[in-house]
Amino acid sequence: MIMKDEWLIVGLITSCHGINGQVKVKSLSDFEERFLKPGIRWLQKENENPAKIKLTSGFKQPGKEIFIIKLQGINSRNHAEQLKKYKILVKTKNLPELKKEEFHLLELLNLQVMISENDELKIIGKVVDLENEKNNLIVIELLKNQKKVLVPFVEEIVPVVNLKSNFLIIKPPNGLLDL
Repeated sequence: MIMKDEWLIVGLITSCHGINGQVKVKSLSDFEERFLKPGIRWLQKENENPAKIKLTSGFKQPGKEIFIIKLQGINSRNHAEQLKKYKILVKTKNLPELKKEEFHLLELLNLQVMISENDELKIIGKVVDLENEKNNLIVIELLKNQKKVLVPFVEEIVPVVNLKSNFLIIKPPNGLLDL
C-alpha cells in the first residue's frame, strides 16, 4: 500500500528552454496535467529535501514525452540551467484516482514475486524498487542469493499483478534472472 507522505517522481528537468526561465521536462507520468495545470509541485536536487515551487504554465512538445514548463521565480536562462537534473515530485496523497483494474507503480513495492513451474506457483523474491527514469523496470531481490535483477514491467513478462493478495507473477525470458 502506498504511504501517504511519500514522494513520487513524475518528471526530470533535462535542460532550459529559451531565455525566460522555461525548462524542458521528461515526463515519467501517465498524467499530462502534472505539467500542464498550474499549481504546487516540488523540486528535488539529488537526495536533498524537496522544495515547494509553483508551476505557472506548461505545454507538451508535439509527438514527444517532453513538456516545456514555467516555474514561478525562475525568470532567466541562467536560473533555469541550474535546475538541470532536478526531479519534479508530487506527494503520494495527491495521486489521481484510478479505474478498477489500474494501479500506481508504487503499489508494486514489497509485492512477492512468483513464477509458474510445473503448473505450481513458486515465490522467487520480492519487488524492492522501481526504475522509471528511462523505462518502467521493477527491481526484484531474489530469495536464493539476494541478487537484485531488473525486470521490464510489460504485460508479456509481468502478466499478473494481484494487489489484494500481495503478489505478482512473472514469465521471465530465459536467462533474465541469471543476469
